[in-house]
Amino acid sequence: QVQLVESGGGLVQPGGSLRLSCANSASIFSIMHMRWYRQVPGKERELVAVIRSGGSTNYLDSVKGRFTISRDNAKNTVYLQMNSLKPEDTAVYFCNTYYYGMDCWGKGTLVTVSS
Repeated sequence: QVQLVESGGGLVQPGGSLRLSCANSASIFSIMHMRWYRQVPGKERELVAVIRSGGSTNYLDSVKGRFTISRDNAKNTVYLQMNSLKPEDTAVYFCNTYYYGMDCWGKGTLVTVSS
């Protein structure tokens, strides 16, 4: 099973920026679609952004224009650049992919947006 390890979370003030990283152990990373989800306690996990193997992307409406998902196939890593952060972006952010039919998740990284 593929291992996904997120990093880069932390405490940031409203209006600030963070860059999340997700390292993927799979040798076939370059052909994998990668997703970032987030979850607030008591709420369902929501899809924030997806980047496909060809590089096309989609975003949750509330983060469009503020968040950018990207990938570095040489480093087997996907990124989520988060700018103009708002308190409502506070959540645990998870990296996700499918690997030979298996739904794979990282353990998550906490992002807290607060003054």
